[in-house]
Parts: sequence; C-alpha cells; structure tokens
Amino acid sequence: MTPTIPETRENERAINLSRRIAWLTLLLGFLSGLVVVFTKSPRAGLGIAVGTILAWLNFRWLDQTLAALVSVAQAGAGTPQTRAPLSIYWKFAGRYLLMGFGIYVTVHYFAVPALSVILGLLALGAGAIVGSLYEVYLGTD
Repeated sequence: MTPTIPETRENERAINLSRRIAWLTLLLGFLSGLVVVFTKSPRAGLGIAVGTILAWLNFRWLDQTLAALVSVAQAGAGTPQTRAPLSIYWKFAGRYLLMGFGIYVTVHYFAVPALSVILGLLALGAGAIVGSLYEVYLGTD
C-alpha cells in the first residue's frame, strides 16, 4: 500500500521537526554555555556544554530507535514473526547508561558543578519548545 499525499506530507513535517529540534538543542545549549562562561565560570559553561551534548545524543538515539521500531512494525503488520533487532533495545537502554556515566565523569573527575550539567540537559526541552513554536506559528501549509 503506497502512502497518500497527506501521509507523506505529515512524515516530512515530522522529520523536519525532529531535525529542527536536534539543531536547536545544540544551538541553544552552546549559546547558553557561552554566556555562562563569561558571566559565571568556565567550569559551569563546560558543564552546560556537556549536558547539551548528552541531551542531543539522548534525543538522536531515541529518535533512531523509535524510527526503527515503527519501520519494523509497519513491515511486519501481517506477520507474527517480525521482531526488532537486539541492537535497537541496547541503544534504547544505552542512552541512560551513557548519560549517567557522562554526568558522573564530568562532575567527579573534572570538578564541574552538577547543576550546570543538569541545566545543559534542559537544552533539549528548550529546543523542543522553540521548534514546536516555530511549527505552530510559521510551519502551516
């Protein structure tokens, strides 16, 4: 069954929104980290940058695993034997392991304030809000 034009248009909008959120996360996180470097301290700015990178990786891996699960579900809609590859589940769980390990190493070994790393993780939320507002106000057909 081939997708209809509205389905294709919705998929393109979802892909564009996902890309927009990804680059806005990096942009807003690094800009806020740069501001903190000059107003607070370089270590706090580094913490925000590390948190931003972890948030971006978390979003990318989540987006990839969900896309893979959706494609597996669509491919095997009529067959009961369709299964997702094991690597998808490892990537899904590995997001949390990577974030925990990254935060631990950054705070413990590099003496970066934990609050700044947590604030960097919030860059994903800021990117999602700005990207969604853009979609609501300017992304209409």
